[in-house]
Amino acid sequence: MFGYSMEEVGNIVVMQGFSGLSLFSVLLLMALGLAIIFGQMGVINMAHGEFMAVGAYTTVFMSKIAVSYDIVNSYFVFAIVAAFILAFLIGYLIEYVLIRHLYKRPLDTLLATWGLSLVMQQIFRSTFGAKEVSAELPEWLLGSFKPTEDIDIPINGVFVMGLALIVTVGVYLFMYRSRWGLRVRATMQNRVMAGAVGINTKKVDRLTFALGCGIAGVAGAAFTTIASTGPTTGSLYIVDSFMVVVFGGAASLMGTIASAFGIAQAQSILQFFMTSSMGKVATLMTIVIILMMRPEGLFASKVRK
Repeated sequence: MFGYSMEEVGNIVVMQGFSGLSLFSVLLLMALGLAIIFGQMGVINMAHGEFMAVGAYTTVFMSKIAVSYDIVNSYFVFAIVAAFILAFLIGYLIEYVLIRHLYKRPLDTLLATWGLSLVMQQIFRSTFGAKEVSAELPEWLLGSFKPTEDIDIPINGVFVMGLALIVTVGVYLFMYRSRWGLRVRATMQNRVMAGAVGINTKKVDRLTFALGCGIAGVAGAAFTTIASTGPTTGSLYIVDSFMVVVFGGAASLMGTIASAFGIAQAQSILQFFMTSSMGKVATLMTIVIILMMRPEGLFASKVRK
């Protein structure tokens, strides 16, 4: 921070903090889907980042159609819905073909989904090419507004934050205020008893896995507003997403939100004053130290043993 006045440091913290909020929004969307799959089902889905790429490529594809029909200003909301539906359907198929045979075998799910991620990356590379591509954004997502002369806040970042808020509220209502969410939590806590009271646990598993993948698709659509997409883009976020879920508490929605916010803000601000790698190292070391004191994460779920 040497060489900056206090006012400059304040402006840097605000702008980097808001940049961190954009990263927080994408990380939160990724981690919400992963928290459902890993936290609720115990499946280590190493291909979760590729479902984010599915959503991103869906948005890019729809943007090309929108450009050809001159409907760029109205396509993006439909692209988000399409990204969710496509990722949901692919996730549903993957659960039926692969994942349902691997429950209670977490290491096997790790290896199988890691192989799946490599297959999906090659499909992206063969279909869309090895180069990164970008979506054509609507005019209402471009530009920024200036609360002060020295601070610029991008409009697309505000949109991504709003989208993350809507999805978070939706996940909360689904998990804690619906009959289906009750079935999901009952299956997680005691699969045998859930089946004994008439819950179709196989259907719960399939739809829950697909829902987590669908949310990752929404994260991919949001990601196109802040960066370009390549075949390996999703894999770059999978480690951070797992870190968010584990640090916050695997089955805790509040923990996922708090963890995503803290990690994104720390990385964004530290990387301005340090190198990018050193900022990540400092963030990771802090997380490791906290997990040594609280191995169950920030918000441990309270489950009767």
